[in-house]
Amino acid sequence: MRLCFQITSFLLAVNFYSRPVRAQDPSCCHHAAEFSPCREACDQLTTIKSESRLKHLLQRLPGYCSESMNELWMCINSTLPGVSRKSEGWVGLGCCELAITTECRKECKQASSKNDITKVCKKTTENSLYSCITKNEMGSTCCSYAGRHTTCREYCQAIFRTDSTPTVSQISAVKDYCQTHSAQLIHCVNNFTKSYPIHSPVDSLYCCDRAATHCQMACRQILRTMSTEHEIMEGLIKECGSQPLPQEPMWQCFLSSVQTPSITPEDNLPAKMDCAKLHCCSKANTSLCRDMCLEISSNWGSQTWQDFDQLCEYNPVETELINCLADVREPCQLGCKDLTYCTNFNNRPTELFRSCNIQSDQGAMNDIKLWSNGTIKMPFMNIPVLDIRKCQPHMWKAVACSLQIKPCHSRSRGSVICKSDCVDILTQCGDTKRFHEGQTPERICELLSPIDDPEHCIPLYKYLTPSSLGTNTVEEVIHPCNPNPCPSNHICQVNRKGCLDELNCQPYLCVPGCKMGEASEFLVQQDARIQVPTRTDPTVCFEVCSCGPSGRLENCVEMPCMDTSKPCIVGGQRKSHGTSFKTDCHNCYCFAGETVCSTKECLSSGYTDDSHRHFTGLPCSCQDRFVPVCASNGRTYPSACVARCMGFKDSQFVFGPCHLSKPCASKPCQRNQRCIPKYRVCLSDVSDCPQYECIGHAATCDKNSEDPACDTEGMDHRSLCHLHQAGKTLAYMGRCQEACRKPKQVCGHNGETYNTVCGAYSDRVAVDYEAPCRAVGAVSDVAPDSACSLVSCPSLSTPGCHPVTPPGACCPICASILQILWSKERMNTFSKLNKKQPVTVHDVLQILRPHISVPQCDVFGYLSIDHLLVVIIAPVDQQPTPLQIEACSKEAEKIDSLINYASPTLVSHVPLSAFLTTEIKTSSIRSSGSTPSSPLTPALCFLLGLLVTPAPVL
Repeated sequence: MRLCFQITSFLLAVNFYSRPVRAQDPSCCHHAAEFSPCREACDQLTTIKSESRLKHLLQRLPGYCSESMNELWMCINSTLPGVSRKSEGWVGLGCCELAITTECRKECKQASSKNDITKVCKKTTENSLYSCITKNEMGSTCCSYAGRHTTCREYCQAIFRTDSTPTVSQISAVKDYCQTHSAQLIHCVNNFTKSYPIHSPVDSLYCCDRAATHCQMACRQILRTMSTEHEIMEGLIKECGSQPLPQEPMWQCFLSSVQTPSITPEDNLPAKMDCAKLHCCSKANTSLCRDMCLEISSNWGSQTWQDFDQLCEYNPVETELINCLADVREPCQLGCKDLTYCTNFNNRPTELFRSCNIQSDQGAMNDIKLWSNGTIKMPFMNIPVLDIRKCQPHMWKAVACSLQIKPCHSRSRGSVICKSDCVDILTQCGDTKRFHEGQTPERICELLSPIDDPEHCIPLYKYLTPSSLGTNTVEEVIHPCNPNPCPSNHICQVNRKGCLDELNCQPYLCVPGCKMGEASEFLVQQDARIQVPTRTDPTVCFEVCSCGPSGRLENCVEMPCMDTSKPCIVGGQRKSHGTSFKTDCHNCYCFAGETVCSTKECLSSGYTDDSHRHFTGLPCSCQDRFVPVCASNGRTYPSACVARCMGFKDSQFVFGPCHLSKPCASKPCQRNQRCIPKYRVCLSDVSDCPQYECIGHAATCDKNSEDPACDTEGMDHRSLCHLHQAGKTLAYMGRCQEACRKPKQVCGHNGETYNTVCGAYSDRVAVDYEAPCRAVGAVSDVAPDSACSLVSCPSLSTPGCHPVTPPGACCPICASILQILWSKERMNTFSKLNKKQPVTVHDVLQILRPHISVPQCDVFGYLSIDHLLVVIIAPVDQQPTPLQIEACSKEAEKIDSLINYASPTLVSHVPLSAFLTTEIKTSSIRSSGSTPSSPLTPALCFLLGLLVTPAPVL
């Protein structure tokens, strides 16, 4: 057998984009026909003095002037030297990780163009880097022709982002969907796919993970530096000491990777084109849109997303389906900056946007140009308008930018402008003489923007003026992953661990991921367990798959199906599946015919003074005495009464806090293993919840591991493995902190006493107060607070804060709280599928943590005594600014919305898919002003996770 490696080479569609330009000589424009879009666009060049604006219009010019207009382009090419025509922004940033040398990698990340790296990054040795940059430049050029047609751009980007040869189905999808939108895009993509090589060596880097340990580093180096088949073969045989036999895992991977990737049942992979979008199809309210969604998400057929858009995109009854698909295509993210056309959207670090990027910025400018021709073309109607350059031009710019940048409110997630704005602008600027019969501004806007609630639509007045925040204030909240700096097959996550190498420390991490289907751009983290739909309506079936090292979903296991047509009967009323409702003070949810409700104690509406006096707010109205017991699920309850009320028998709990137990005293591990205490709270109960872990005596530890651990003697170790290898005892994960060297007991929100604040943070538990736990607060808002009267609470972190108090805690905090109702049945199912490994609170928090995109906020949580999952999203600064508190509130609102709308971006993940519904409480600040951020204490530096020094802000 032979390996078909070839050097990657790419050709640009036209030389136009690589040539320098200056202000346009108007004599060129006579080569275009009068009154044509090309002539108008060309004439505009003479009036533009801003270099950045000139670049943008030049970049869009091929959309108006055909490449076949040779005389025009020859004239432009000869008279416009001096300005680069490539798009604003450094398209090579995502390629920097492919650089071989550290110096080149660093230079690449700091560059603003390819020219900036040529002195340090030599083309003779950095083949992979330059090939990736050229490919990104080509993709940026081609896909910009898609304009505001999101799905066309999505399919186009799939061609250039794929980590192997574009498949026939991907190329066909671009042709089928984009040909009516842009002939230039089709031509550009064709030029690329014709010149695309069979295979590039760096496409097979993941195969090195399957090599023997001593071979992995050499394998990666060979693929990055050698280009010919012979060189690679010889190098691998020499360095790895093995022949290319198909039964060897590394060689097996190489031999299979040269073939065009496809998803087949034989690979034990879901035979789906896009599993993430498939999650959304069950949200359709009409059988037509549901069937189309299922068909397109499952396979390539006669139906396309273009057909879907025309029939379903603006159907008012399909809002939930459309918003779900939007979550998959373009998830809402905090922050917007660096736009050069839609500048009023800049400096908004605590607002959510779906598409704040250079392409959308250019798309808005292009839309304005197209609308200036007098017609706004929609999938199912054309709207005649007057000259928008004279009639409300600022409003039209706000409309174009809003539809492209897509602000999204955390509660609705929709991206439509408010109806009153729509009616107002069409009343003033609609060309009523050309309206079709029966067309009026009100009827048009009823179809396009039927909502007028500013919490569920985009009010244009917000974007008619620049943001009130200055640049210095904005730096209080940063967004390391927006825009995404990682390669297309990696997920960007906030770096909360810091780095061993201070000089090359970045505020983000690029984590390997898997696409959820052949045509999907939605990534999940490697080793993650993902829930994938296999059948819907009315019986819903799923399978749980894992993201493997090959970058694909694998090892799929079927889950029991559920009948979502079954209603819940509550008080004689029928509740359909997926409905949230209240009974008394309980939050309830109908899940496949089963009613799941919270268990908190309610104070009945007909209560007397005597009953109110005896109401403690604890389960079963237990007395507020603190005599803790440790239950079999690893949770400490404030009393035996509370534990019994929550379903535990006397044989299932012992007196005393769980963290004071000695789980290794009974010597549960084998002789060749070491017993390590590992305290956890389990959400599943189909298996034991052991509070220890048995580990082998590792001969070697991973040298590349960067997960520091601190022992009880205050010494740092590279990883937990290194700590155990040294025979030390773990104090907490993370680098040792000066503030935690001397024990100072604190009480966590989970009712456990920790020796230091660092120990609590390591468990992802926030601190209630300083002192051993001595009381438990109420879980009801109407309960008395007598239990906490002896507790001394710390002062609030920020003056003017309206705080919230976590359930069961004594002290208020400036943070946001989610109280999540979850399905124990689903948690048990996930545990069974994972060899009866228990699902723990810590597992859930670690999976949820990457969904918080702002380093100034972090995730903590615990299981409340009435069995709600409490998640706290809190600022990490000792004295957070109002802007930072607002950012954490927005992050919490985003997560709350994703849970309550069962968005695939969240509920695809096991076990987060067991979340049913949530309630949110957020802190607010009385003053709208912002104060300077104070320095972090050592303990809070640990909480932020920057274990050496704060990572540089890019």
